[in-house]
Amino acid sequence: MELFDKVIDKLKELGIQYQLVEHEPALTTEQADLFIEGIEGVRTKTMFLTNKKKKNFYLLIMDDGKRLDMNRFAEIVEEKKMKMASEDSLFEKMALPAGVVSPFGLLNNEDHDIQVFFDKEIVDEERMSFHPNTNEKTIFVATPDLFKFIEAIGYQTNVIEI
Repeated sequence: MELFDKVIDKLKELGIQYQLVEHEPALTTEQADLFIEGIEGVRTKTMFLTNKKKKNFYLLIMDDGKRLDMNRFAEIVEEKKMKMASEDSLFEKMALPAGVVSPFGLLNNEDHDIQVFFDKEIVDEERMSFHPNTNEKTIFVATPDLFKFIEAIGYQTNVIEI
């Protein structure tokens, strides 16, 4: 089954409504934003991070216009050093290529070993947008429904102030 179909099937199974926008492949966050200009919903960036020993993995979701203070995040999750996970780790853990990271990739994480964090700044937004395991589409989903999705597939959501 195609990774995108897996996302849609799970959303339907959970009764979660969504808005889907199809577009040419988005290679950057800026380009993705152009494809969805004028549609309501916070533009997110999802980062796949790991500790220095590549033993702990984190998915951090925040506003795409905000810069991550890596040291602050490391402090919050009680790690000494944090870094962006490699493309190999991303593929191994979520079966995704770089540039397509989103909470929907958690569907592919057989080990259930990724911790999920949201920046407090965006959790009160009505809707969020993500690539649904492909960079040729953007999906908008209500924030409470996104949390429902994540919890339904066996993950805890953590809200932090970055």
